[in-house]
Amino acid sequence: MLTLVSDKQEHKYRDVIESLSAYYKLSDEERKELLASGQQAIFDNRVGWAKTYLKKAGLLDSPKRATIVITQRGIDTLSKSLNRIDVKFLKQFPEFVDFQTAKRDEIPDEGILIQEISEQTPEEIFDNSYQRIRKTLATELLKRVLELPPSFFEKMVVELLVRMGYGGSIKDAGKAIGKSGDEGIDGTIKEDKLGLDIIYIQAKRWQLGNVVGRPEIQKFVGALAGQGAKKGVFITTSSFTKEALEYMPRNETKIVLIDGSQLSQLMIDYNLGVATHQIYELKKIDNDYFGEE
Repeated sequence: MLTLVSDKQEHKYRDVIESLSAYYKLSDEERKELLASGQQAIFDNRVGWAKTYLKKAGLLDSPKRATIVITQRGIDTLSKSLNRIDVKFLKQFPEFVDFQTAKRDEIPDEGILIQEISEQTPEEIFDNSYQRIRKTLATELLKRVLELPPSFFEKMVVELLVRMGYGGSIKDAGKAIGKSGDEGIDGTIKEDKLGLDIIYIQAKRWQLGNVVGRPEIQKFVGALAGQGAKKGVFITTSSFTKEALEYMPRNETKIVLIDGSQLSQLMIDYNLGVATHQIYELKKIDNDYFGEE
């Protein structure tokens, strides 16, 4: 980045990103790769933090919005013909230390934090930590579900579908659960609040080792045909075989397969069986407020 702007001219930040992308010969897939949050491209995020670190160390400046220019300190740094500019190098500048180092009583494990940031941007660390916490929570959720009786699981499935916008209300949606008596069908739920269409449900609370195969899906499709139904959801706490996932009914029947992993993620997304523990808000400068062009 420093080399790209070493002509001492103002450079548009977006142009710098594209130039760096070309320099590293990134493919379209690499350019489109997103952070775990899905909110920003990884490469753009890393370039952004490189710019921030260099600015905080006094090697770059931003004379106006979305532009950068090299400073005399940046020119002097380039003249040293360094092989690498990293966090360790930038810590020689007091301005960067003030920006990068938190008080020890606020972050006791400061050394680890600095080491991690040298390899990942703060957003990447935050996103990856969040995904690890979410994955652990999903695993614990599935474990709890498997410990409960099948009747609880069937009711839980209906409650989840209602929270997702189906069925109108728990009272209306849950009436048919366990009462249909039709082979391969555990219950039904309204597709919308008016009940213009019905979705049939199959809920299998199976241990993780018991994989749902194609015969089970075919049996479910046959049960739907027996009811003159065209829509069904097959939910299991385990997983599906490749053959089951690839099975496509030849008629107009549409089925959705949800395995244990997807089920636990949906429970987290729709706050079923989980409670909010902590909320963090990531904020950035509102350039419109400050009237920057």
